[in-house]
Amino acid sequence: MTTGSDALLQRMMTLHPKVIDLTLARVERLLGALGNPERRLPPVIHIAGTNGKGSTQAMIRAGLEAAGASVHAYTSPHLARFHERIRLAGELISEEFLTGLLDECVTANGPDDITFFEITTCAAFLAFARIPADWTLLEVGLGGRLDATNVVDHPRLTIITPVSLDHQAFLGDTVAAIAGEKAGIIKRGVPVIVGPQTEEGLAVIEARAARMDAPVLAFGQHWSVGEDRGRLIYQDENGLLDLPLPNLPGPHQIQNAGAAITALRHLGFDARACEAAVTRAFWPARMQRLRLGPLVDIAPEVELWLDGGHNPAGAEVVAATLAQMSRRETHLICGMLNTKDVRGYMAPLAAQTTRLYAVSIPGEKNTLPADVTRDAASSAGIDALTAPSVAEALVAIAAKSPNARVLICGSLYLAGAVLRENG
Repeated sequence: MTTGSDALLQRMMTLHPKVIDLTLARVERLLGALGNPERRLPPVIHIAGTNGKGSTQAMIRAGLEAAGASVHAYTSPHLARFHERIRLAGELISEEFLTGLLDECVTANGPDDITFFEITTCAAFLAFARIPADWTLLEVGLGGRLDATNVVDHPRLTIITPVSLDHQAFLGDTVAAIAGEKAGIIKRGVPVIVGPQTEEGLAVIEARAARMDAPVLAFGQHWSVGEDRGRLIYQDENGLLDLPLPNLPGPHQIQNAGAAITALRHLGFDARACEAAVTRAFWPARMQRLRLGPLVDIAPEVELWLDGGHNPAGAEVVAATLAQMSRRETHLICGMLNTKDVRGYMAPLAAQTTRLYAVSIPGEKNTLPADVTRDAASSAGIDALTAPSVAEALVAIAAKSPNARVLICGSLYLAGAVLRENG
């Protein structure tokens, strides 16, 4: 069923094509026309990085809410519905409120050029300014320095999760260049929490922080986190925390938890909030186990997982997660965008994969053709086939290996299509 917001969003995509042209001028103009709602937000925590932004945000939100705080949250892209991008005081934005905001933004923008992400970010700021809350969590869309979210002059805290190669066409072709774009969210005098980085990436971030007189709380220098005997051990200058492992699967979530805990500790929250951050967070399509739904019913004995990681660093954490699981025949159903490093994505997964079924992403014009994905997997040493759809790949896997582990992976757009199909 098409809703009012669906129609408006589709119209906005038509009027303002999905192009990436990084600048703050258009969003600043529209925010000015809307009365500068970005100046009236509850205290902001701004998060940039290549991988782990969403999971870190989800953990911080879980911790804040467990402490009784109300939290706005902005994230992108959405998976099943656009409403997922805007969470108001703990609840997804309502259809009626979203439709009104979008209409207001379209009217205020008039005939001027603006991108889909920019105008919808302005709608989110308008919502956050009008609904009371204690905190605002902002996830960067792309890069940082020129991202539409980077218009808040004085956030309470900024966070930079691990930086690696991705979106090179827009951010630069070295980790140092990309780190420079991410570090653009650092504001004068505002503390920045820095997750694990390469040496070159950390040097760029620290140099930017020094220029901005921004205190740095860096992994390995000011805080540490790791696993010991099935527990998460965190330490900073305030002492040690012994916590359960994150409920979000994968060893990489330990470092994301570390950044979230550092944020909560810096803001004065206690160990109970930190424990809630690691035990109560939920973030779909990040090594998410699918247990119910039509796709699960196709192959009920299969252990079905979903992950939206789409770059080599994302593949590395998926491979590390699979390596920690019980030994089981593992099949991948993979679809990717044609803008991604598909060969780089496949390489870390080869050692953990029995067979890969390549699919095209339904309804996505920038999908990589299934046969190209298959060939890239084959070149990485993976036994690879194509399938017309995720459902048909599942049927094929279940016919030969009914007790297999199956991971649907390669793109958040594929993950979103799977969540919609699976109800």
